Amino acid sequence: MFVGTKMLVAAVIAAAPIGTDNNADVMDYEPLIDQAVTNCKNARQKNVDTDLLWGLVHVESKYNLPKELRGLLLAAACSESGYNPLARGDYRKGRSQAIGLFQMWRWWERKSGYAVDRRNPIDAAEAYMKHIAKQLKKVRKRCKHRTAEKQWVAAWVTAIRYPKPGGRCNERPKHLRILRWWHRNIRKKAKEIKVSYIRALGP
Repeated sequence: MFVGTKMLVAAVIAAAPIGTDNNADVMDYEPLIDQAVTNCKNARQKNVDTDLLWGLVHVESKYNLPKELRGLLLAAACSESGYNPLARGDYRKGRSQAIGLFQMWRWWERKSGYAVDRRNPIDAAEAYMKHIAKQLKKVRKRCKHRTAEKQWVAAWVTAIRYPKPGGRCNERPKHLRILRWWHRNIRKKAKEIKVSYIRALGP
């Protein structure tokens, strides 16, 4: 567990209202947490910090994502930093430009950005989701996607890449491959359990 992370995540979870629809849905994330722990190739630490993962889930659950995209924050954190809030990357002239769980650049720290502490995993997750949600309104007008899943995917890739003339309506973030892999694994496991249960019942 990274220094200060455990207390921070515990505070976020404790502060979440109990009994809301979003918190009921949080239980649906258990298979995704399992996938995030066992199937993140970028995670270098021996024991993945599940408290941190659940903290990300509580942040994400506020945004009413389509079921197909649940685990978005987990997949992004896996891909970008292997769940390391202190990760550094994108070096220029020996200096790291990207910092933290989502490898955020310095502009995130400015008031014109989100005034976020890039090393604070929960603050970073809040800013990350807020930025995607902000792009969602623009994407709905520009891209004309009919499904919520496609709208969120377009907003996601728009949020994490540099502006492009004409937008990024038909592009996908690389993190989406990880998320869809996890979802496939969950469906496969659920099917295997169902088959085993039916066989156990006998003729």
